Amino acid sequence: MNLSSRLKLLISFLSIVWGAHLYSAENPPNIILIVGEGSGWSSSSVQMDDRNPASKGAGVRTPGLERLATAGMRFSDGYAASPRCTPSRAAIFTGISPAALQMTFVGDRPASGENIKMKFFPAIATAEMPAEVTTTAELLKEAGYATAHYGKWHVGRANPSTHGFEENDGANSNGGPENVRSPNPKQAMEMTKLAIDFMERQVKAERPFFLQMSHYPNLKGADGSGRTRRQAADSGEVGITDQSFSQILDAVERLGLIDSTYIAYTTDHGTPGRNRPLNGGKGTIWDGGLRVPFIIAGPGIQSGVCSHVRVSSVDLFPTFAELAGIQKPLPKNLEGGSLVPLLMNKGLGAVKRTNEEFVAHFPHYDKDPQGPASAIFLGNYKLIRVYETEERKLFDLSKDPGEGNNLAEKLPKKVKELDQRLTDYLTGVNAQMPTLNPNHDPSVTASSLPGETRRGGNRGNRRDRGNRDNRNQKER
Repeated sequence: MNLSSRLKLLISFLSIVWGAHLYSAENPPNIILIVGEGSGWSSSSVQMDDRNPASKGAGVRTPGLERLATAGMRFSDGYAASPRCTPSRAAIFTGISPAALQMTFVGDRPASGENIKMKFFPAIATAEMPAEVTTTAELLKEAGYATAHYGKWHVGRANPSTHGFEENDGANSNGGPENVRSPNPKQAMEMTKLAIDFMERQVKAERPFFLQMSHYPNLKGADGSGRTRRQAADSGEVGITDQSFSQILDAVERLGLIDSTYIAYTTDHGTPGRNRPLNGGKGTIWDGGLRVPFIIAGPGIQSGVCSHVRVSSVDLFPTFAELAGIQKPLPKNLEGGSLVPLLMNKGLGAVKRTNEEFVAHFPHYDKDPQGPASAIFLGNYKLIRVYETEERKLFDLSKDPGEGNNLAEKLPKKVKELDQRLTDYLTGVNAQMPTLNPNHDPSVTASSLPGETRRGGNRGNRRDRGNRDNRNQKER
């Protein structure tokens, strides 16, 4: 039997067995969460939206992710909580928004960057995840799970063990345990070995486990070579993250865990630069910075389904809690809602959350020329509030995923409604607001941060940038 036939047989087997069970507190499943780094909605070979061929990356090969998508459910409207890694990861771990955590920007910059922070990021964000906030690991550990985190932590300097991860490889940032510029491919393979060893030991101990793997940026290209990430992708090579992911899937099969394990994959934010067909990228609240791959597979989930319900990273906490059969009340400040009703119903239905709307609050000067901004999503509509100009921009994402047609003037009542909802939400969570700096240069900010380049910025929004430049000329 050739490799292609074996792969098809495995996918068929996964589909049958994973649709057979739903677990409870008496028979808890294993849960594996893989968090990719800076990989956008259309940056894989999985078509994330079955209605939009452009949601699949051209020239990109991610066979591991294809396996998961074929065996499980992908969400066409999956969103990160922030366009930056630290706040996004904190939201994944806690089910609470960055605005409520007051963790709205990246932390762990060297001391030499403090002046940069004060000049360009006047809304001072918390860099350390609060100890009093409950994480998924803490919740599941209390329920008898073995817990482990391997890879990029980047939510503070406290060891992950203080947040419920019994086993981990440290409070690592982009540099990994060795604190080097490009930790991959070495660390991607090292963390994979640790993860597989962890799974093997828990199988022998007959203990359910929660495994969280969080990948590092591939600054040297998909395979760790000296080429750029784009050059490596264009060559059709399999990226190091996907290689790691495939090894995890192989281990799940080899250890006989297919019928007792849920596997989820998402990323922390969009790719730096452009994220066609979406607008913007990392460091912006355009969909290119927020819309990300979102796939879950496991017992009871019908294979190959594409759900069109909007979901976000804060939904993972309550989803894992329900899958694990947690009976006790969840934290009162939890903002996410369980996705189990969708997962067990072919992707149809609704998610029950504290707030009907989804808000991405980014009160910082970063890679977007428009400066600090917030976005609110409700139904098909997305409203962007630009703090520097006080402008409101309205888009119907069902018809305009590239956010090119501003409907604010045509639909003033909708603008007013969403803007009030946004204000009410930000006030309710005591969100920190930006201090404006009209002299900010986004290209300088991007090049001043470690590991960043001038590729950032909302290139797809040239009209707004031109209007802003003209306005500044008039003011001078």
